[in-house]
Amino acid sequence: MALTRHIPITNELVFPAGAYAVGAVEQVIDFDASTREQRVQAHDRESGLPLWAISVFDADPEARAKVVRVKIAARTPPVLPQAAAGSPFPAVAFEGLTATGYVDTSGSRPRLAWAFRASAVRAATPKAQVPQPLRRPDQAG
Repeated sequence: MALTRHIPITNELVFPAGAYAVGAVEQVIDFDASTREQRVQAHDRESGLPLWAISVFDADPEARAKVVRVKIAARTPPVLPQAAAGSPFPAVAFEGLTATGYVDTSGSRPRLAWAFRASAVRAATPKAQVPQPLRRPDQAG
């Protein structure tokens, strides 16, 4: 099978209505190596680089999870772009985005969930109005 553990995916497929960074870039903590007195930053298994996380608001009104975390393996913390005038949060896009499926057992029933990784974060380029799905004339809405 040609699929790997991390499935390459485009930013537009994951965030079709756009994405906004809603916090600072944070270190991903390695809870197995950390103690109460000293926190240890997690490292990427493949590259050995430190892991950073960005909390992202998904602007898609149909999104199940409104805020997701995207992890980036990098030697230094990624730098978020500036927020546009009048916006409290910077619009972001991710390069080298991948999705990894897993079973989330934290709720009342197990469900399929996705973990996201990227190679870099950048300012989102403004785009035209997001196209709405076509509806048959007999459908309301």
